[in-house]
Amino acid sequence: MKPRLLASLGLCLAATAAHAQQDAIPESRPGQPLWELGLGGGVVSTPSYPGAADRETRGLVLPLIIYRGKVFRSDQGGIGARLFKSDRAEFDIGLAASLPARSDDVEARAGMPDLGALAEFGPRLKLRLARFDARSGLRAELPLRAVMEVRGGLRHQGYTFEPRLVYERRSEDGKWLFDTQLAAVVGDSKINRYFYEVRPEYATATRAAYSADAGLILVRAGVFAARVINPDLRAYAFLRAENYGVGKNDKSPLHLRDNGVSAGFGLTWTIKRSAALASD
Repeated sequence: MKPRLLASLGLCLAATAAHAQQDAIPESRPGQPLWELGLGGGVVSTPSYPGAADRETRGLVLPLIIYRGKVFRSDQGGIGARLFKSDRAEFDIGLAASLPARSDDVEARAGMPDLGALAEFGPRLKLRLARFDARSGLRAELPLRAVMEVRGGLRHQGYTFEPRLVYERRSEDGKWLFDTQLAAVVGDSKINRYFYEVRPEYATATRAAYSADAGLILVRAGVFAARVINPDLRAYAFLRAENYGVGKNDKSPLHLRDNGVSAGFGLTWTIKRSAALASD
């Protein structure tokens, strides 16, 4: 395999790991180990792209790396660099990802280029809106991300903005964590073209040429739960309902569904942890 392809595969795996582990690993709090190492595994199923009729389902077993440094972080909030934190706000640079889709497996895109895995990175502002008690609170997150396609190298595919509102609650014994989210995803013209454009050379009798515009991609509501089984083993699951009918490009011939569901479940196992404790 060519070095460039190896690098792309490595980035794809790292980005997917960050996304899959983001909700599966424990929330960072003072007194926890500075780092933990282990394994994470699970199954994720999502639409092939927003508005697709087909689905992508993947089983993953990946290294679990948690690091709770003052700047560099790999924890429940994702992988990134925290640049500022106060009692009311936090600013960081984060990473997210989505699964690839082969056009041979997606009927609406037959004969068109494949959709590679997407690695997204960029700044995120988190604002604490309310703290109801010691175990629950409400926050807003405002991530702006550059989107890179990982397929035979790296290609910039535009920008997304995903404001979301998150309510989080922890059980009294600390063994359960629940959150609910409301979010919207807005994309520039480039990422919308990536999902929805049909160039003239790919038009067919049943798939008209289409030029996509910048705008809303979807709105989303989701729930997540995690359970501490023992100090080393945790289980998690999530369910997200998405609406694409409100999107700017709902007239695209590649837009086949107004609604979709994503779901996943899995386990994480901590094998080793540091004696040193995180400061926050």
